Amino acid sequence: MLRNTPSLDLVEFIETQILPQYASFDKAHSMEHVTRVIRNTLELVRTTGVEIDMAYTIAAYHDLGMSGPRAIHHLTSGKILASDARLKRWFSSEQIKIMKEAVEDHRASASHAPRSIYGKIVAEADRDLSPDTVFRRTVQFGLSAYPQLTAEQHWQRFKEHMDSKYSEHGYIKLWIPNSPNADKLKQLRDIINNQQLLKEQFDKYYSEETAVGEPS
Repeated sequence: MLRNTPSLDLVEFIETQILPQYASFDKAHSMEHVTRVIRNTLELVRTTGVEIDMAYTIAAYHDLGMSGPRAIHHLTSGKILASDARLKRWFSSEQIKIMKEAVEDHRASASHAPRSIYGKIVAEADRDLSPDTVFRRTVQFGLSAYPQLTAEQHWQRFKEHMDSKYSEHGYIKLWIPNSPNADKLKQLRDIINNQQLLKEQFDKYYSEETAVGEPS
């Protein structure tokens, strides 16, 4: 019988040894983000029936590669998982190989479909497509990665990113049929197709994020 919660000793290990590493990453890949990916993953586990400890661990490790170059963070994350000998306490070599590949396959811009259902789950869980989350994370990343840009330049970057990734011709793909992300992606595209509304959303989150830490 499949369990509906991860093993307690695995959870303790992940929460004390793995998740704290996210505190050093940018706001778009923070503890809040990985916690949300884990929550989304556990929800998808219930509908797909996969092994919960594997899915939970994949979600926890999926962005650890943000400690290095962002462009290859998914590959770095896979290497970190595969080289963590502590995981042998819970998983076989074959399971670790599957988990490594799933982490490598989670990136939205990947040129191929995830190689397993585990890769599809973490890819889907990573796509929190509620418009508020997408807009805020995009602004946060822009401010962190390109602090030299003007507000107008940040808007142009924001707009181009929305078009290339989330629009009807964007590269994002959903891998789990009838997942909650389908409705969220439609909402997002409705806003992207309305330039005035999209600019209003950018202005809102840009103002909020640049106001953080300013004296009152």
